[in-house]
Amino acid sequence: MSPRKIVLGTILYPSGHHVAAWRHPSTQVDANIDVAHYIAAARSAEAAGFEIAFISDRLGVPKSRAEALRRVDEWSHGFEALTLASAVATATRTIGVVATASTTFSEPYNLARQFASLDLISNGRIGWNVVTSSLQQESDNFNPGPDFDHAARYARADEFVDAVLALWQSWNPDGFVRDKRSGVFFSPDAVRSVDHDGQYFRSKGPLNVIPSRQGRPLLVQAGSSDAGRALAARTADVVFTAQTDIVSARGFYQDIKRRRAIVGKSADEVLVLPGIFPVIGRTKAEAEDKYAALQDLIQPDVALALLETYLGDVDLSGIDIDGPLPALPVSNAIRSRQALLTELARKESLSVVALARRIAGARGHWQVIGTPEAIAGQIEDWAASGAADGFMLLPPTFPDGQDDFIDTVVPLLRGRGLLNPGPSTGPLRERLGLPPHAQNRRGDARNRA
Repeated sequence: MSPRKIVLGTILYPSGHHVAAWRHPSTQVDANIDVAHYIAAARSAEAAGFEIAFISDRLGVPKSRAEALRRVDEWSHGFEALTLASAVATATRTIGVVATASTTFSEPYNLARQFASLDLISNGRIGWNVVTSSLQQESDNFNPGPDFDHAARYARADEFVDAVLALWQSWNPDGFVRDKRSGVFFSPDAVRSVDHDGQYFRSKGPLNVIPSRQGRPLLVQAGSSDAGRALAARTADVVFTAQTDIVSARGFYQDIKRRRAIVGKSADEVLVLPGIFPVIGRTKAEAEDKYAALQDLIQPDVALALLETYLGDVDLSGIDIDGPLPALPVSNAIRSRQALLTELARKESLSVVALARRIAGARGHWQVIGTPEAIAGQIEDWAASGAADGFMLLPPTFPDGQDDFIDTVVPLLRGRGLLNPGPSTGPLRERLGLPPHAQNRRGDARNRA
């Protein structure tokens, strides 16, 4: 029996995932406002057989130390995610394009029609990364509205996804006869009732955009708190997660699959893709030197500002940064990442500043430094041991970090039978082995009530 194939995606960052990547000699300093940069990265991944190009987003500038704010391009992409996704989708042919959009400051009808439109434009290659927004700096950019408490954000997100799924299912594409002779454009049974009326949203429907050939866009979820896992298990097709080692990754993987079965859905119809931050060299020493060169570019205020964000928007000023990480209140923001980094600091006995430097590249994801052979072997181990269905690539720098992985690791994975021979065609959901018209059972019942 041949090994199961893994899914590869790439995160389209500006200069690279390392916080100091924009200072590296190999990177383009204005990549965040150059759409050709993103298109080139997506096309390279597409040619290598990657299935997903992932576009992250936030709705504001994270709180930062005054000095750090002008020194770092963290999240300063220059483009809103759906706008960038449309450019990347029209410039590619096979790769799926996943764009991030928040349920906290959006309306289901608008977001449903935007993603449905992108799905038609791309011929069935679009996905939605469902986020709830986590930073107060995001909330401050909007009129007073939804409760920003962690539990309330996820309750809102839960219903938001139900409403969007119902809207996406409001048309039967087989009902569009488009008969010029009879003058019938669509049959009576082409339209389905929506009439969503919930705690947070109402939408009469139907959606004024019909489905693409993949049925509906891919749903991606990256929250790893208990509420995030529950939402992912019920609704997600793909779960993007941050795990630092194979043991924790295996535990997360098994938990998502178990939760999936509990809600009455097939565990095989959700894919778990941990992030991987690889630094590659012809020898282990060369890889370590490449990593050290990036680490040397880190500015302390920038690293600490990044840590404050990933610890849940906390303020670390006034503490001894050479001492251990103090006890922190439970975050209302990035709750799962706060727990992950707190555990990382404890496990590796890291000071505050050492933790800041430690996460400056991978940011809590799996960081691997070594030769292509060693990295391919570890990827195979994760996939074989039930820790991952694939991986989201977090290149340290663009384009070199992604090119290194494509040129050296991908051929080894393909030679081991872990990857398909090359780019595949067809709707994204179909290529990932997911049903084209997945139903949202709880949402369907709610909308019929």
